[in-house]
Amino acid sequence: MTTPDGFPQPTPRPLPAALAHAAGGPRYWLPQQQSAQPPTSTTAPSGFDVEAVRRDFPQLHREVNGRPLVWLDNGATTLKPRQVVEAVSEHYARETSNVHRGAHTLAKQATQVYEEGRQAAAELLGTRDEGEIVFVRGTTEAVNLVAQSWGRANLGVGDEILVSAAEHHSNLVPWQLIAAERRARIRPIPLLPDGRLDQDAYRDLLGSRTRLVALTHASNVLGTVPPVAEMTALAHRYGAKVLVDGAQAVSHFPVDVTELDADFYAFSGHKIFAPTGIGVLFGKRELLEAMPPWQGGGNMIDSVSFGETTYAPIPHRLEAGTGHIAGVAGLGAALRYLAGLDREAATAHEEQLTAYALGLLATVPGLQLIGDAPGRIGVLTFLLAGTDPMAVAGALDQQGIAVRAGHHCAQPALAAFGLQSAARASLALYNTVQDVDALVAALHEIQAAA
Repeated sequence: MTTPDGFPQPTPRPLPAALAHAAGGPRYWLPQQQSAQPPTSTTAPSGFDVEAVRRDFPQLHREVNGRPLVWLDNGATTLKPRQVVEAVSEHYARETSNVHRGAHTLAKQATQVYEEGRQAAAELLGTRDEGEIVFVRGTTEAVNLVAQSWGRANLGVGDEILVSAAEHHSNLVPWQLIAAERRARIRPIPLLPDGRLDQDAYRDLLGSRTRLVALTHASNVLGTVPPVAEMTALAHRYGAKVLVDGAQAVSHFPVDVTELDADFYAFSGHKIFAPTGIGVLFGKRELLEAMPPWQGGGNMIDSVSFGETTYAPIPHRLEAGTGHIAGVAGLGAALRYLAGLDREAATAHEEQLTAYALGLLATVPGLQLIGDAPGRIGVLTFLLAGTDPMAVAGALDQQGIAVRAGHHCAQPALAAFGLQSAARASLALYNTVQDVDALVAALHEIQAAA
């Protein structure tokens, strides 16, 4: 077994009994004297040249508190490559115009960029129908749109919405709001001790009153990747629809909504190297066409009079008002950038880096990793014995290492482990072995000083 850069990996040994108990179960550690040294190459065996990618991300080349920035807060937002920055700047510097219905040249150019962004999103998600792509501000607005439009039209008294306990608040609170209005019921899909969704409990929860299942494609706290395709197939046997929150998934591995058979799929641009304030809702055409408008205004109409208003076809009927045009320009640039990489190699790089990080984190005395599901993405949520998570994050920041601490907008997930707060380091395709080494070395220092 080797590290992500081809170096021999020490054989893991069981964690000492006292620390294993504190960590809530079996863990593994690597003896400190055998910890991997900084590698001489940053090209993984997969052939993914991470240094070439890093050159495209200007923020990775700045300092914080006099130290080179180590960005491990990708679960909150990803950094932006220069191609995205340039696309947004180009729109505002040379191509500013509203889209659709404009007869002049700049309107036509802006509309072309806007619709090319929609095409890029369709290609990312594996649908050939660009009309199934609705632009929204992000995953939160996407879920609210489905809840307020589809939910209001289809939920009734006693109907049930299954929501996994791993969900971000964005895929729970909107369902609570519409359930209260429609007198429907939220039923949680519980977690197993390792952070996986309890599939036996899920099968037992499904029934004739199930109308919708809300699932994360990758947990922002546990890194868990549920078997979405299988869970969707089960839901469909009961006539239920499935909405998948893909915010944490799309930047880590390829997604195909056709293979998943998801009814709705949402993601946020800023989690996939694009600007904030722009996101995508995929919906199957027949569902979107049956959904009444959620918001009214410009862009979503066919004709308006005081006697009657008729609406534009999808997706425009669900895109009221002027959209985030520069955001779509940036989103398109981000998705084209990602499409230009070898996604298989990038995913392999992240998987290898995650395994490397898990091994080294196990060398930190008193570190408890939250969740241990197989096949996880590089989300590493942890506690450090005797140190408040916010204090851990603050101490790491002093060394230029950016992580996040708090409840991560996923309080039910943490509550399942008896927690209210934790620190989180989250990886992306531009992270390196050196980033992980810096994190682990800093954690050792923090623990030694505690």
